[in-house]
Amino acid sequence: MNEIVAKLKQGETMLYPTDTILGLGCDAKNEAAIEKIYQIKNRPSSKSLIILVDSPRMLQDIVEVPELAWDLIEFNEKPITIIYDNPKGLSKSLIADDNTIAIRLTDDLFCKKIIGKLKGPIVSTSANLSGEISPKVFSEVNKTIIERVDFIPEEAKMFVPQFTASTIIKLSLDNEVKVIRE
Repeated sequence: MNEIVAKLKQGETMLYPTDTILGLGCDAKNEAAIEKIYQIKNRPSSKSLIILVDSPRMLQDIVEVPELAWDLIEFNEKPITIIYDNPKGLSKSLIADDNTIAIRLTDDLFCKKIIGKLKGPIVSTSANLSGEISPKVFSEVNKTIIERVDFIPEEAKMFVPQFTASTIIKLSLDNEVKVIRE
């Protein structure tokens, strides 16, 4: 785990298991690493990325969390990513044009350990080229992704998904809810 965190601190990118699917990630505060993620995926920078946090405290350090968000997180049966208004302390390349950020409070132990040791959020985007179907297991990952990413923890190679993707909800500070993906 220490080696993974050291590599992330150096600006490296990884292919890793999340609480949903295999993801591509990096230190969410490293602008160069975030740019590498966009390049690895051939993804336009106009399409923002999700970040993972390990605790309610880390979430609250980044955004003002509407009360409704806590209920959505607690009662949703599968992982939920919420798009919040007005993030702070993050790389500009992670923030959408409408000044929002997609964040998932992860329950995944592997991700929580990385985030905790890094002392900050990590980027999480599907381990596929932009426009392609997300791989369910390591053997389905496009070889281009494998060649472009800096490192792959062994846990990614043994990954078996419990969920195919997270629910994505946009939640404004005035509690307006919009379901982006179920």
